[in-house]
Amino acid sequence: MAPATSPVPPEVAEELRRVAQRWQQLPLGHALSYMPLVRSVVVELAGQDVPDLGPAAVIDQLTVLVYDTCASPASGRSGAGVDSAAVTRAVPGQLAAQLAALRRALA
Repeated sequence: MAPATSPVPPEVAEELRRVAQRWQQLPLGHALSYMPLVRSVVVELAGQDVPDLGPAAVIDQLTVLVYDTCASPASGRSGAGVDSAAVTRAVPGQLAAQLAALRRALA
């Protein structure tokens, strides 16, 4: 059986990994101050409000939404459907750039 391939392009996966790594390094006070910024990206990708589960879960939410966005039929890949407007804004190059900007803002 062949290994499953991820719908997330390598450049997006790398930026997502960097964001998650940076988030894990932040002291709790800093993470709390950056929550609105990270949540705005999460909500944009979801195309709707997403429950605020706190700083321990927000990067997991981001990871799931990045995966869903890349797997969406509107992104040219097969997988779960998400808001098509979010997918239009989040083509792989733009999504990687958005994640890179988020990572830099967390510095």
